[in-house]
Amino acid sequence: MLKESYPFVEDSFSRFPSQSNIYGLCQAGEQELLAATLKGKVVSFRYQELQHKIRPVAKEVQFTYIPVDAEIVSIDAFIKSPPKRGLVVGITFIKDSGDKATPFLNIYCDYEPGSEFNLESIAQSCLNLELQFTPFQLYHTEVQCEDGSIETVFLLSGHDQRIHLYKENASLHQFEEQPVERLFPELQELPSNVLWLDVLSIPGGRRLSAFGCQNGFVGLALVNQTGPEVLQSWRVQFDSPISIVLLFPLSCQTEPNEPGGEKRVGMEGYNLLVTSTIEMAVVYRDVQDRGLSDSTCLSESDQWDAVLCALVIDLDFDGQKEVLLGTYGQELLCYKFGATGSRRDGDFQLLWRRSFKSPLLSIIYLDLTGDGLRELAVLTLKGLHILQHSLTYTADLVLERLAQKVSALTAGSEQDSTKDTEEKDAPIKKEESTDVTPSN
Repeated sequence: MLKESYPFVEDSFSRFPSQSNIYGLCQAGEQELLAATLKGKVVSFRYQELQHKIRPVAKEVQFTYIPVDAEIVSIDAFIKSPPKRGLVVGITFIKDSGDKATPFLNIYCDYEPGSEFNLESIAQSCLNLELQFTPFQLYHTEVQCEDGSIETVFLLSGHDQRIHLYKENASLHQFEEQPVERLFPELQELPSNVLWLDVLSIPGGRRLSAFGCQNGFVGLALVNQTGPEVLQSWRVQFDSPISIVLLFPLSCQTEPNEPGGEKRVGMEGYNLLVTSTIEMAVVYRDVQDRGLSDSTCLSESDQWDAVLCALVIDLDFDGQKEVLLGTYGQELLCYKFGATGSRRDGDFQLLWRRSFKSPLLSIIYLDLTGDGLRELAVLTLKGLHILQHSLTYTADLVLERLAQKVSALTAGSEQDSTKDTEEKDAPIKKEESTDVTPSN
């Protein structure tokens, strides 16, 4: 690994009072993170202006109805789909009552005008739901409802081999459980406990849904959201528990004025990353067309213990996304796809790796500082690392892109000027020709 190929520098590290887990980190709004520790604590992390400098601030948030002896299992948050307003936070935990452990799901949401995004107020507005199963991943996704509207819902996997759906009841101002098959028919009759779930909306009113199970089973479905109706489904069996399934486009093409700075998908199609606890990570290419028939392994991804977290992002701003893997063996691995022949052929090569001092649990890429350049948040057993892009490399890249833009504009201007000159000359020649004809 070339040292200069590693694009980040560490900006800060926040140590937590107790360790977290793979479900313990989420984004809360545009520029804030929430990290949950096993001993019932939730820490808010953001950057604030202090003494004329932007500095990282980590502080505990007192969410109500979480006992001091509770063990937090998972946390997630989302901003409601328009036209609704407000931040919603979900926390699952297990309360040890001595003779038995009781699981709960708390959903926090403030309906008071002006407080919908105030985290301190939200933390006091709790819907407490006792669960009949041990919770795992808490996940949110947008779904098309029966009336055609778009709504964000919670999906919670459990040890009962089911996915549970929690949807907001607008008239009652609270969330309630609904049958998952009503909106997600692909998530019923599961073969094992689901450890990780991912859903991706694609053009044409469709979605791709993938899930990985404790027994090594991976399921993938193409769903028409109108209905909804399962159009096609695929399955594959691994030899060890699945830790991550992640749907993503490999390339990204941006269009002007794209909301949120997100890049729209080009024509490369969609891919599925699957990581398990003892086997190499696998990427299935063009799954909407090929299903799970076209796979490529990420070499050496099984050399640093189990892969516990993954992310697919464009780190070097070249329009081609990289695959990041975080391992229990304390390594962050970066893979880049390299074409070897036609556009569809190629392999993922290990570009660089970086060592940490404790196992990696979760990674999120977001703009914490509000400067337009995203940071990489890495949650480990010890705490939260914030990695920033190298400003020297980024500045050089901006200057290079600006020079290319100026060159392209200059060339385009010269072409337009030449074209205008030719168009001006053309009518004059036509007039001269017309004048000669009558005299003949």
